[in-house]
Amino acid sequence: MTAVADALLAHHFAFRPVDASFMGIGGYDDRLPDASAGAADDERRGLAALRAMLAGTPEDDGVGAGLDRRLAAAQIAMADAALDHLPRFADPAWYTGEAAFAVIALLLPSGRPTPTAAVRLRLAGIPDFLADGRTRLSTVAAPRAQTLRATREAEAAAMFLTADMRLHPDWQTDWAAPAARAADAFRAFATAVAGLPDRPTACGGPYLELLMREVHGLDFGPAEAARWAGQRFAADGEELAELAARVDPTQTAEEIIAGLADRHPANPEAAIERYRALDAATRTAAGPLVSTADDYALDYRWLASCFANVARVLYFLPYRSPPADAAGTGSVYWVGPPPSDPDTWLRGNGDTTVKVIHAVHHGSVGHHTQNARARVAQSRLARVAGTDCALGLAFLSAGTMVEGWACYVQDMMAEVPDFYTPAERVYLKQLERRNVASVLVDIRLHTGEWSPAEAAAFYREAGFAPARIDAEITRNGVLPASRLMYATGIDAIRGLRARWRGSTRDFHDTLIGYGHVPVAWAGDEMARAGLLS
Repeated sequence: MTAVADALLAHHFAFRPVDASFMGIGGYDDRLPDASAGAADDERRGLAALRAMLAGTPEDDGVGAGLDRRLAAAQIAMADAALDHLPRFADPAWYTGEAAFAVIALLLPSGRPTPTAAVRLRLAGIPDFLADGRTRLSTVAAPRAQTLRATREAEAAAMFLTADMRLHPDWQTDWAAPAARAADAFRAFATAVAGLPDRPTACGGPYLELLMREVHGLDFGPAEAARWAGQRFAADGEELAELAARVDPTQTAEEIIAGLADRHPANPEAAIERYRALDAATRTAAGPLVSTADDYALDYRWLASCFANVARVLYFLPYRSPPADAAGTGSVYWVGPPPSDPDTWLRGNGDTTVKVIHAVHHGSVGHHTQNARARVAQSRLARVAGTDCALGLAFLSAGTMVEGWACYVQDMMAEVPDFYTPAERVYLKQLERRNVASVLVDIRLHTGEWSPAEAAAFYREAGFAPARIDAEITRNGVLPASRLMYATGIDAIRGLRARWRGSTRDFHDTLIGYGHVPVAWAGDEMARAGLLS
């Protein structure tokens, strides 16, 4: 299976070389994706060869080999089906995201020096890549949300290449000319795609079924998930109202949650120190529940000035999974600097938001610890599958573990006495309800039951911030089955924990020790080892 895993990654990087840069795997940093007319046929031939190689490889009883086999099979099935149901070549935002992050991925902090020659070569390749994209898109329609995203990203990338990129500490003068040509190519691409005709967002029920069952490893499909989510959404709404009434019967849950923003640091400098303090406090509090990644640093820093503007538009995460093959001794967590109105910024970085979203979900016990454990998993593919790339996770199969774990630990920390206030528990229930709402949107949008406008109306009902809804709908459309993995992942982890025979801490350490794999497959390995009742 080592040979199969290596072959799968080589195939993946041949068509998605930017993913290799995010993973810290060398040999691809000078390349851009192949968007030429023959790329899809070449990819299908490669997938067929991989499928034959996998079929001819003997079964292996080892944990790593078994998970590599399942991850490889899922990735082959998804890549093949995507060419028919959701071809990336017809998504204008795929081109802008890949082209922009082809450069940015090489400039982010990692355990290796900036490959300056590769940056220049990628800059030089962007015009041809985007020209291929314009040619392909000239005869297709695209969901309007994707077109709007692409034009915004193209404009932001052009500004970055001609201005802010020069602020990077590793800026090279020989980048200037290719960067200017690349910026012109981005602007030309934005103009070319702005008038693309609209088309429905839905990927279709069969493709969604494949993603749920074969890629996420779930034992149910869209219809069952929608029924479950509908019931849970109603039940969570009732629980939310009950929790709020216990805190203050004169206020709604929304009013209680809004009031949490009143508790915030006095100034921005105090805010970043609060990030660090809450992260440290969470690690200490979580000690009896899970072995946190204290041996791998997490450094909260102000967002570098070179990225400040482009980060507002692109899929630029404040915490991004470290490159597994070039992880170094620690990771960076960017804190966006305040705008001209610091009061609004301070409220948005209040103690509760920083504690739950940044310190718990992304830092300390959440993504940070899970990523650190994944890097030493027995499965080669499970070490890199959950890498954050230009648009989302490298392998969708990682999703129920990656996002399921990070959301699960938000509730897990409620087991620590007095870690959350009663009002913060209301906030946690609202977050849980939103995750369940996302299951319904994910399914009903892609089965064609809801239009984007109907999905947006439901998100408003579910309590999503109005400014966030458009981005959520766009993400739903571009990445089917990516929002349902949060709630289904949490539910799967809870189910395994109820069957676990040992201590709570051992359960959590064992679970995330399997790496970036579907929670269901981790459960299969636990059962095979006799660890579940």
